[in-house]
Amino acid sequence: MCKEVVITGFGLLSPVGNDKESFWTALLNETSGIRFINIVTKNESLRPMGSEVPEFHAKDYIKPRKNIKVMSRDIQLALVASAHAVNSANLITEGENRTVESDRLGVMFGSDLIGAEIDLLLNAFRAGIKDSKYDFSRWGIDAMRDVFPLWMLKFLPNMPSCHISIAHDAHAPSNSLTLCRGSSLAAIMEATRTIQRGAADVMIAGGCGNRINQDFQTRVNVYFPAPRQDDPTIALRPFDIDRNGTVLGEGAGAFILESREFAEARGAKIHAKIRGFAATNEPKLHDRPTGRAIRRAIKLALGQADFKPDDIGFVNADGIGVQHDDKIEAVAIREELGEVPVSANKGNFGDLGSGTGAVELIAALLSLEHNTIPPTRNHNQTAPDCPINVVHKKTETPRHKTTLKLNQTRMGRSFAIILEK
Repeated sequence: MCKEVVITGFGLLSPVGNDKESFWTALLNETSGIRFINIVTKNESLRPMGSEVPEFHAKDYIKPRKNIKVMSRDIQLALVASAHAVNSANLITEGENRTVESDRLGVMFGSDLIGAEIDLLLNAFRAGIKDSKYDFSRWGIDAMRDVFPLWMLKFLPNMPSCHISIAHDAHAPSNSLTLCRGSSLAAIMEATRTIQRGAADVMIAGGCGNRINQDFQTRVNVYFPAPRQDDPTIALRPFDIDRNGTVLGEGAGAFILESREFAEARGAKIHAKIRGFAATNEPKLHDRPTGRAIRRAIKLALGQADFKPDDIGFVNADGIGVQHDDKIEAVAIREELGEVPVSANKGNFGDLGSGTGAVELIAALLSLEHNTIPPTRNHNQTAPDCPINVVHKKTETPRHKTTLKLNQTRMGRSFAIILEK
């Protein structure tokens, strides 16, 4: 690496905490943010399981409030998490006293497919109904009158990066990455490269996701959901012998990345340095991924960091709770890293889509800061097909002050980042 890139701040909004203190306490106490949600129906017997960011009201954070009209829930979460990260790093991004020039500040943010808000389009859809049938010829004449003129600006996946760049007057490279659960890590990798090649001194990087949106819930079965049960808090079981599916949620996380030189010059606190990373893919046509891409990502990240497998203190795994996905990830970790301690956080808050990696990387970073690995919630007995050392029932101490973070997608992509305290 031509320049050392460090983390000087971070912020999040999650189903188990909206600041690092409450989030860390929730992980230690194995708190669950998964419950029955009202997003689709208020009929108690039909409500789906999911995880929401609690007590989040955009009007409390976003000024002027009129801007909220063109922000989906995803965009709102991203903007506020990024503001928390900027404050955490003691960055000033406006006025004469700003600590980084506009031309040297950029944004890389991961985002998901942003689901449509049914209520926003409901009247337009109803306008096409005639005699209890839908008449598509009426759409352009009658329905369009009931469509909010700027409706599309709420649902474009590049809008989180756009609004963050505007809020902080960031003129350096800005980009959006849409790679499902891998989006956050991919954004952090690209932000690191941007600093390394000299195009920026500081980058805001992370990801956001809202998979409890009504649009996602209409096709929830494609995400291999856990069966609905009386106690939703025990539904998602990473690497457990009884795992049988995942749960969808929402959340966002953001980091401030800087070149070490710039961070030290302004007296910033350095939380960790990025030692290595990799993004890989294995072709997926009709078969499911085999885990080959996960193994390659681990190898390449180790090589870039100039680390041996024993140099990794612990792994923060994807651990989505789906039978095949957990199996291939566990086997890859075992083959490449041996008996390394492994933790997974989705038992606490579920699959946050493109926000997943950023929120989980904050969990890994806090583990480094506290020299403690939280237990994996809902992991009672490690499955025979997951031959790894899962941290569960009690906390553990990392072997070293390093962590390797993994995320994957169902389409065969894999992402790995190594942090060192």
